[in-house]
Amino acid sequence: MTSTRVEKFAPETADAATVGGLLNRYLLALDSGVLDDAWAYGLFASDAVVSFPMSTYEGITGLAEWHRHSLAKFARTQHLNSPAVVECSGDEATLRANLVSTHVHHPGDERAALFVTGTSVTGRARRTPAGWRLTRLSFELIWSQGSPVASGS
Repeated sequence: MTSTRVEKFAPETADAATVGGLLNRYLLALDSGVLDDAWAYGLFASDAVVSFPMSTYEGITGLAEWHRHSLAKFARTQHLNSPAVVECSGDEATLRANLVSTHVHHPGDERAALFVTGTSVTGRARRTPAGWRLTRLSFELIWSQGSPVASGS
């Protein structure tokens, strides 16, 4: 006779999957271009901080516009991330993942067609009345190839 084994997941496992999913949804949205206030409020807490090597944004008001403005400097992007390692402790969580980001320059740009980066992503999330939300995302550059957009672009 065969037995069916039912795996039960601890609540921390479900929470970790949810928090990791926030990072996945964030990165996929960067590439799809659907960056509006609903996107921001669905992923971030009101006191969120997003930090890249060249700039940081604090708060949720204007966060979507800030991302749209930054990404408009490129014709397209593609973000490929590793699964996030998530540690949950009550209503707080930390995450870490690796990321390769490909940025395609607009046609006619004198630089090489691609600017590619490898980064380490760290973050924090908090359980809110609306569910888990990111409170911090930090991107640390490990390597790059090609040229980013010129400052002031």
